[in-house]
Amino acid sequence: MGHMSANFTLQEMTRSQTALRRGIDNTPSEAHIASMKALCDNVLERVRDNFKRPVTVSSGFRSVQLCKAIGSSAKSQHAKGEAADFEVIGCDNLAVAEWIRDNLEFDQLILEFYDETDPSSGWVHCSYRADGENRKQCLSYDGERYAKGLGKA
Repeated sequence: MGHMSANFTLQEMTRSQTALRRGIDNTPSEAHIASMKALCDNVLERVRDNFKRPVTVSSGFRSVQLCKAIGSSAKSQHAKGEAADFEVIGCDNLAVAEWIRDNLEFDQLILEFYDETDPSSGWVHCSYRADGENRKQCLSYDGERYAKGLGKA
């Protein structure tokens, strides 16, 4: 499969253990691929360049069927190819999220399942809209509720 950008492949942006296990088709459309390329160029590559470390994507594009299978909304930005959940190896997820907040254009930035006593806990969810309608919304999610801002929900 092809590259979305210099360091990110279509395979890693569409990989899903659940899709493999359940035989769910997670093939993106051309529009989804265009959205993923914009996300890679404007967020993921810039995070990688800044922290000088690999970015590990745990969830990128999710088909509507896959979203339903994992209990996520079919309207999720993952289903549009606009969002990724990721970590930067060896970096505090709060520090990564704060750097994105302060330096990049994005639609929604969510620090998920983060515990300040464990800097490697949780992950960063970030979305990017190629149409330029980015809200720069920052949230934290602890598994039960969303709170405004980054850090303790």
